[in-house]
Amino acid sequence: MGLVVNGSPHSTYSQIVLIVLAEKGVESELREIDFAVSEHKQPAFLKLQPFGLVPVLEDDGYFLYESRAIAKYIAKKYAGQGTKLMPEEADVRAYGLFEQACSVEHSYFESPVSAICYEKIFKSMQGMGATDEEAVKKHAAKLDATLAVYEGILAQHAYLAGDELTLADLFHLPYGTMVRGLGFTDVFAKYPNVAKWFDALEARESWQKVSGGK
Repeated sequence: MGLVVNGSPHSTYSQIVLIVLAEKGVESELREIDFAVSEHKQPAFLKLQPFGLVPVLEDDGYFLYESRAIAKYIAKKYAGQGTKLMPEEADVRAYGLFEQACSVEHSYFESPVSAICYEKIFKSMQGMGATDEEAVKKHAAKLDATLAVYEGILAQHAYLAGDELTLADLFHLPYGTMVRGLGFTDVFAKYPNVAKWFDALEARESWQKVSGGK
């Protein structure tokens, strides 16, 4: 039995997993979860993911949730094919820089971009009221501060963990593309190294496949 991704093609976290599968050239089945009927909150799904969120990977009776954990699992299991997306753990220093870059993305990038997307898109969808523009300004300032640091990092090497692409870079794509589409392209564009790096990420065949070329 092949890999099954329980998720949604529109979910940013499911997209992380789908990008990695595409980079590795691994075939999989996407089993779409029906959010309209709260399938992700039903007992059958909660047995797979007790927090009731997507995605969940199924691999021959083995279940794994959390998108970044799934991405690392795929990168390790299929290390010998497709794009190399993480260094060998035996290369302690390179692996340390990789994990550092993953932590940076999660701690300093995802927080402001996901908050902006929540205010601009998901808040009203969830019936939580209108966009708080002051909150958006606060999160945009945090994003700007993060990208200012990224500019210095990317002046030294092509990617966040060194001169080779890793999962840490790819993790930025779903929310980064979404927030740029909400009118925050200029925040990226003001930093030349950041703009070059992110434009190249968006141009990757894997992201074009997952995003439908958007």
